[in-house]
Amino acid sequence: MSSHLAQEIHLARRHEEILSQRSELLQQMETYLGDKKTKKTWQTQAADAAHKRNATLLNTLYWASIKESLPKWEQFLLGRAEVPLGFKKMKTTKQNISYPAEDSQKQTL
Repeated sequence: MSSHLAQEIHLARRHEEILSQRSELLQQMETYLGDKKTKKTWQTQAADAAHKRNATLLNTLYWASIKESLPKWEQFLLGRAEVPLGFKKMKTTKQNISYPAEDSQKQTL
């Protein structure tokens, strides 16, 4: 009988150890998930800030390039000169478009 009591006491202590370990692991997991959420929030904020910064820089560089090339185009836009050097005139050409129905009719003729 005393061996059963000793075994019961041993199992109760082991049960308390397991509950303590479980509690500790749950706390660690909560801390880990909180840190992970904080990190994700920070990364999202950093990505948004970088996107805004890049958009601003791109917009600034776009307008800077317009201001830089405007003197080259000014006379052309006023109709006083040809297209500035380095730019080609685009020619519009009519392309022959063949349709599958036309091709099959040509083959049967």
